[in-house]
Amino acid sequence: MVNGRAWFAEAVATYALVFFGPLSIILSVAAFGDGLSVESIIMISLGHGAVIGLMVYAFGHVSGAHINPAVTIPMIITKRIGIIDGIGYIVFQIIGGIAAAFSLKTILPEIGSKVNFGVQGGPSDLLNNDAMAGLGVEIIFTFFLLTVIFMTAVHKKAAAGIHGLSIGGMVFLLHLVGVPLTGASMNPARTLGPAIASGFWEFHWIYWVGPIIGGIIGGLIMNYVFVKKAETA
Repeated sequence: MVNGRAWFAEAVATYALVFFGPLSIILSVAAFGDGLSVESIIMISLGHGAVIGLMVYAFGHVSGAHINPAVTIPMIITKRIGIIDGIGYIVFQIIGGIAAAFSLKTILPEIGSKVNFGVQGGPSDLLNNDAMAGLGVEIIFTFFLLTVIFMTAVHKKAAAGIHGLSIGGMVFLLHLVGVPLTGASMNPARTLGPAIASGFWEFHWIYWVGPIIGGIIGGLIMNYVFVKKAETA
């Protein structure tokens, strides 16, 4: 049975991520200037981590709060969600992300355009602008994001009530170390909306291939090594 409320929840939650996450980038430029200062990295990391944690608590009981195609795809593969609902989730995640990016473009057209409305810019100079290095970073980061999701939100023996804090905390950490490397996506829907709004597509494929590969690997390992074992114990 199709769960339209869950689909809509995914759209709302992804809208929140792609609105408040890039907004933290735009406001960091206004507050601290161009370039990545310690203050701007912390502000960006808090913006993304907080919105994810809050949306997990707000909508986790409705849709599971995937907020990310790279989360939904492993959930489909491990049969945590049906194929039809999974496709619906991904479509509505993308819709929510695009709507949020164009909201930012409408509200803050000038300063937002300076940072391409928060779209990730590809591997940085720290990675020698190497696409494969950037791809590897996104794979590893998303692997650990799925690790935390499966072990705190899916595992039946996980401590109650910590999933939002844990997932939001992991997103904070990944942005803290990842923004200077790849911009830290781990989420195709997070990147696609701002890319459409800005017209900036350089290295865009990295933010689809890396998160999906990392998410599938992480989801499969956590599900079949840890989660399923607990369910059959």
